[in-house]
Amino acid sequence: MSGLIVPVVLAGGQGTRLWPLSRSARPKQFLALTGELSPFQETLRRVSDASRYTPPVVVTNSEYRFLVAEQAQESGVELAGVLLEPVARNTAAAIAAAAFFVAHKFGDDAVIHVLPSDHAVTADTNYWASVDTAAAAARAGRLVTFGIAPTGPETGYGYIEAGAGSGDGVHAVARFVEKPDRANAEKMLAAGGFFWNSGMFMLGAGGFLAECEALSPQSHAAARGAVENARADLDFIRLDEPSFASAPNISVDYAIFEKSRLVSLIPVSFPWSDLGSWDAVWKVSEKDASGNVSNGNATLSNTRNSLIVSEKAHIAIDGLDDVAVIASEDAIYIGRLSEAQRVGPMVKALRANPETLAITEIHRTAYRPWGGYSSILSGDRFQVKRLFVKPGKRLSLQKHHHRSEHWVVVRGTAEVTLDGVVSMLAENESIYLPLGCTHRLANPGKILLELIEVQTGSYLGEDDIIRIEDEFGRK
Repeated sequence: MSGLIVPVVLAGGQGTRLWPLSRSARPKQFLALTGELSPFQETLRRVSDASRYTPPVVVTNSEYRFLVAEQAQESGVELAGVLLEPVARNTAAAIAAAAFFVAHKFGDDAVIHVLPSDHAVTADTNYWASVDTAAAAARAGRLVTFGIAPTGPETGYGYIEAGAGSGDGVHAVARFVEKPDRANAEKMLAAGGFFWNSGMFMLGAGGFLAECEALSPQSHAAARGAVENARADLDFIRLDEPSFASAPNISVDYAIFEKSRLVSLIPVSFPWSDLGSWDAVWKVSEKDASGNVSNGNATLSNTRNSLIVSEKAHIAIDGLDDVAVIASEDAIYIGRLSEAQRVGPMVKALRANPETLAITEIHRTAYRPWGGYSSILSGDRFQVKRLFVKPGKRLSLQKHHHRSEHWVVVRGTAEVTLDGVVSMLAENESIYLPLGCTHRLANPGKILLELIEVQTGSYLGEDDIIRIEDEFGRK
């Protein structure tokens, strides 16, 4: 193994505290919250220096695999591997599986830089100095965690108390502290020597796996079996489900770092946020003279220190202070910006109600590897959707048992295969797809293809798709 660092990007979280934009089908790491790029893409860009890093390894779940591949391609970043978790098992199993994969691909002496994909980080000179210091410590056998110098008594982060320093910016760890209440957070801030737990690590692959085997043998065995019995699926690696599912559902902090004598802390002061709530998004965003952040269609009057985000609707706000107004296509959240942590319990309540469960899981616009679709109107035995297909992409060859479809092209050129016959449709042309027919839609052009799809039938669920042939490996 050369002196290069292997980035491991964790991209499987669901980010419910940024509802209604972040949902299980498309969580916060894949949303452009503070700029043109998503936090996942920003993370990939940060590890794209070939003089310092190998291509990154991404750990995610199966539902996000095409989002990962698409956003990596858009970022121009080549991936060394995409590991798909068959079930959610927290960071201990995810990092252990990545370490086994890295050790096999790059060698036991490889140094791994573990990075969450949903954080906002300013990679200034302090950041790169801490990366170099951490890499040197990891090569010397230390398991390094990065501690962020606190800027306030935050209750949404865990804390780490620094022990004695060695003179090179590396400290021992005195203790880990769970997320505190306000009073204890203020006490730690006043005492000094406490740092926010960033969830970023620098590890030697072999050294970490040895500690994992000693301190969390069940995690070690599960991760080893998951990688050894993994199977390739297109450009992805599907971890073995029985093996991975046997791992305990625990964090790497609890399983390894709070027990190991090899742990070191590097205190850092570069700008950082976990983007864990709407007030965190507001803090890292550019504000106007009144302290407002506005993204999307909005008009603000006599409003201060607020966050307004709208995907489509025009939001007019007058005479308010310290509010968050977040409008997706099908749901709106309004609350105190300073109390944005309360979104999490609200989402739990929405999930517990069958009538509101869907708005916590899926968006009105669903994204697929070929493009996506938006639900426009639905009723008894009919549904209207807007389909959009990227240039050069095509849907699976498929059929339906319970519905027929009408397609009307509103933009671009459509290549339609209907029971083996291929035809081309231009704008304002349409075609009828009878129930049970074998069909496929493709975009042979250079611009986005848009259609209106009208479905009619006794059952209109997305699971009424029999895929006969699919280039994305879906069943």
